[in-house]
Amino acid sequence: MAKTIDGLDGVVVAETELSDVDGERGELIVRGHRIESLVGRATFEQVVALLWTGILPDAHATSAWQQRLGAARARAFTLIPTTGNATQLADGMDALRATLAHLTASGDFEEDALAATGAAAVFAGAWARRRTGATPLEPDPSLPHAADYLRMMTGSEPAAASAAAVDAYLCCVVDHGLNASTLAARVVASTGSDLISAAVAGVGALKGPLHGGANEAVMETFAEIGSADRAAAWLDDALAAKRKIMGFGHRVYKHGDSRVPTMKASLDELVRHYDRPDLLALYDALEAAMTERKGILPNLDYPTGPAYHLMGFDTPTFTPLFVASRVTGWTAHIMEQSASNALIRPLSQYVGPARRDVPAT
Repeated sequence: MAKTIDGLDGVVVAETELSDVDGERGELIVRGHRIESLVGRATFEQVVALLWTGILPDAHATSAWQQRLGAARARAFTLIPTTGNATQLADGMDALRATLAHLTASGDFEEDALAATGAAAVFAGAWARRRTGATPLEPDPSLPHAADYLRMMTGSEPAAASAAAVDAYLCCVVDHGLNASTLAARVVASTGSDLISAAVAGVGALKGPLHGGANEAVMETFAEIGSADRAAAWLDDALAAKRKIMGFGHRVYKHGDSRVPTMKASLDELVRHYDRPDLLALYDALEAAMTERKGILPNLDYPTGPAYHLMGFDTPTFTPLFVASRVTGWTAHIMEQSASNALIRPLSQYVGPARRDVPAT
């Protein structure tokens, strides 16, 4: 009898050269690079190229990757009229699932990955604009991907601090081991299906609140607390009620998430730029109270939520922003799975009724 393991916890399902999540050290390694060594030194375009090709591009090659991503965004914008009312759906993840499904896979993995990455940014921007009654903004292919995404989402030319923060976030979440959405994408790819179908499966998995959406919950928590002086009392009440405090703890990282200091540095810069010491005070007060009472450290979602807020993103747009980055990780895993494929087909343990016959009538 095969041993059953809830949630496949601790089970190795695939070998990968893409990323490693070291829970004991609190490190995320992307193609051999610690993520904190990449953020701020390499742009999103460079990290994407590293993920897809294994090579961190030089300045000349980076310019070419920026042009290719810009062209992919421009092509995606022309497809919006073909997506019906998908960009007007109430939920952003529903909108992304529906719009990305309109892409046609060419069979060229790199080109399809570019198409999916450009489309995720453009379709999310179109949805964000339409939910406020505004018209979608045409992409500017000359801009870096992060800056153009922010512009399409908010409708304003991005401040340098905000564009840098978006770029930092996109780099931080580009890939993260064999998480639920990445596994979903690899399972679909293992059947021989196309890259677009597999990426759409990733969107479906990420919509689930146990995987995506925690940074939205952080801002909902901040709104509920209101101010720094209420943080400790709020936490005591929440813990007494056995509420889960979003933004703290991680299933894999045992001693802290190495991405947090990187994103916190971006948040600090945004607080200075937008003169919001009150938000930072609330952030620090809740973190201190949580550390004192439970000894649980923040995860990446904790600094990301308030950073998004300062950049002008509405809270419901947070998870689509995650997709704009993670789609590059999904597509990298899809390409890796397809290059040396074996159908992912685990066993199940039957625990239903014993064998029985239908009663004679």
